[in-house]
Amino acid sequence: MNTHKSKHSVAKIITSIILWLATLYLLIGGIWLISLGGSAYYAILAIALGLFTVLYQRNCSNSLWWFAIILIATLDWGLSESGTDFWALAPRFDILFLLGLWLLLPWPTRQLATKHSGQAAIAIGLIVILGIMLYSINHDPQEINGTISRAQPAPAVDPNGVAAEDWPAYGRTQGGTRYSPLTQINTNNVNQLKVAWTYHTGDFKTNNDSAETTNELTPIKIGNKLFICTPHQFLDALNATTGKRLWRFDPKLRSNKTFQHLTCRGVSYYDATKAKQNETTPSTLCPRKVLLPVNDGRLIAVNADNGQKCQDFGNNGEINLQAKMPYAYLGGYNPTSPPVVTPSTIIIGGSVTDNLSTKEPSGVIRGYDANNGHLKWIFDTGAQNPNAMPGENTTFVHNSPNAWAPLAYDQQRNIVYIPTGVGTPDIWGGNRDKLKERYANSIVALNASTGKLIWHFQTTHHDLWDMDVPAQPSLMDVTLPSGKRVPAIYILTKTGNIFVLNRETGQPIVPITEKSVPQTLKRGNPTKGEHYAATQPFSALSLTPQGKLTDKDMWGATMFDQLVCRIQFKRLNYDGIYTPPSENGTLVFPGNLGVFEWGGISVNQDRQIALMNPIGLPFISRLIPTNPNRAQQEQGAGTENGMQPMYGVPYGVEINPFLSPIGLPCKQPAWGFVSGVDLQTNKVVWKKRIGTIRDSLPKLFELPPMKIGVPGLGGSISTAGNVMFVSATQDDYLRAFDTSNGQLLWQARLPAGGQATPLTYAVNGKQYVVQMAGGHGSFGTKMGDTLIAYTLP
Repeated sequence: MNTHKSKHSVAKIITSIILWLATLYLLIGGIWLISLGGSAYYAILAIALGLFTVLYQRNCSNSLWWFAIILIATLDWGLSESGTDFWALAPRFDILFLLGLWLLLPWPTRQLATKHSGQAAIAIGLIVILGIMLYSINHDPQEINGTISRAQPAPAVDPNGVAAEDWPAYGRTQGGTRYSPLTQINTNNVNQLKVAWTYHTGDFKTNNDSAETTNELTPIKIGNKLFICTPHQFLDALNATTGKRLWRFDPKLRSNKTFQHLTCRGVSYYDATKAKQNETTPSTLCPRKVLLPVNDGRLIAVNADNGQKCQDFGNNGEINLQAKMPYAYLGGYNPTSPPVVTPSTIIIGGSVTDNLSTKEPSGVIRGYDANNGHLKWIFDTGAQNPNAMPGENTTFVHNSPNAWAPLAYDQQRNIVYIPTGVGTPDIWGGNRDKLKERYANSIVALNASTGKLIWHFQTTHHDLWDMDVPAQPSLMDVTLPSGKRVPAIYILTKTGNIFVLNRETGQPIVPITEKSVPQTLKRGNPTKGEHYAATQPFSALSLTPQGKLTDKDMWGATMFDQLVCRIQFKRLNYDGIYTPPSENGTLVFPGNLGVFEWGGISVNQDRQIALMNPIGLPFISRLIPTNPNRAQQEQGAGTENGMQPMYGVPYGVEINPFLSPIGLPCKQPAWGFVSGVDLQTNKVVWKKRIGTIRDSLPKLFELPPMKIGVPGLGGSISTAGNVMFVSATQDDYLRAFDTSNGQLLWQARLPAGGQATPLTYAVNGKQYVVQMAGGHGSFGTKMGDTLIAYTLP
């Protein structure tokens, strides 16, 4: 008997200690939050918990009733802030729910004079909470559950002559459609997909590599060959039916940790025997070539038939992209995306190191002869005359806006579309002149044979947030309500705006409005030497999260870390999208990853729909005053997160995701969706969360794979079989969705992160879906080297 009393006493002591600690924590944090203008509920809850603890310690008969009231009051508060959003509700009362379960047990309550009615009240409160949570799982207020009713017609013949069974370019077409007319795999049988073959590249991240070593590959497929590149730019040719390697080319990449990126998103293909030759003489040594961008600043042409360098191209098969570069250094100019290839011209851009210094290479775009590799034209985005070739003693313009994302090409009109970023340093622009900003954050339409400007459109003015145009634009002809069909270009932005322009003229098809944006800082000192754009363009077609974030949108695993996130949020400068950077710290939302990244979208011209996987994750940008004349201490940055020096300007910058003390995003989920958009009405018809936190937690805390909606890097594809394929997410899955309504049809576990866009093709009438599972060094997914092909049994 004494032993039982001892157990109950110990249980009561432990319970009391936990209650007092929780009360003290919530009271201090709650008062702090009130002082910042935030919710008063945490302080009120602390007082209520303190009163319950006093009653509990005194063995008062009504103490359990008081706890039941706390439960119901907290539920009412949670619903008023979050509605029936499961993941938003959970941290508001998960701790109280567990404490309520504990109080139903005999050990902590044995010494109370009367407990049964109070326990019954607690039990009823817990049942109500459980019922609401079960309801909320199946009634997600963030999801849109419409259906695109327009049927899939018989796919039209591709005007560019792309064979239905092939995937000959990064976006299948150089217009970035990422849509295949194949129908063998469809909504009725996609759940039967099995692994057909796997291929291991053997290429892994080493200790000498950049933190952002990634596998962002989308292979290309021509005939019965797949061409792939690896993070260290090995170029492999594979049998598309079996996955067996046919040959490998090693470019002898020179890399080190200072490289900001080490990746290869894909390669390009040129067949002189099928190109109309009116500007150049076809190569006889190398009529079919694969064009490999190499991260140390080279472009290499490799014979597609045997894997040997094309000796009649450039200098023994190579073009030195560092030639005529100002401030050239290894890794400073870094081509990561496959070039556009026209019947006569190879057009390539590249990335430069973000936020390192004011003495960086140029972001010049160049056109080379497709057969011999000779430089035909340039478009230097920071030059008075962008087409002026550098002389014997001159170079390109340093720090001019670059084009790191894949380009797009309209073969019928011979126009290449260049998505540009901002001239680095990105986060402070007080020293930029009009020339440096004229073509920044824009789509620039050029004649692909001459590089002459046709039109351009700017998506962000005076960018201070790294809001590059981050993805290959998508080209398709859209049918207007009048019935008129117009050649359109869909321009994705990190802000979530999708600008839809006539791709011949650059005129808007979907309305664009210039809106006022924040001009002042609520906290901290004004930024020295800076100015802000008064307005920014907004498109009527947008996946931008609606409304401003408030402290109600902050999240955590429990109410304790959620409270910290709410306090952090209220201490930052934030007045909506385009809030200026600050020394105090600015919340950037959409964040540096943007709503859209390099993966792009899939457009189906036959059905006039688009499939996409937008994300939403806030970042914090904090300017750090420094001497602009200080000596540069480093070459290269090695990462896009953390401390970045910005030599030559009055600030460095620290950029990080907005995370809680335990490493979870401070903004409540979802952070990632899949969406279907009707391009005739420009409405989001359906939107679903995608992904779980299964692979984001230590195995010790592995949870059931509940859909939460996680960020993704990589794009989606779609098919005439009414199926959308996408991996990209932080959990290791390839998934298939119904393109009409977003219903999940199938998913396959990947051996590593799938931060790459898949492709689909057919050989001898058999359709395959292929995914690179190689992981992403800075995104935190598991690294690997596996290319996987799926097909029907």
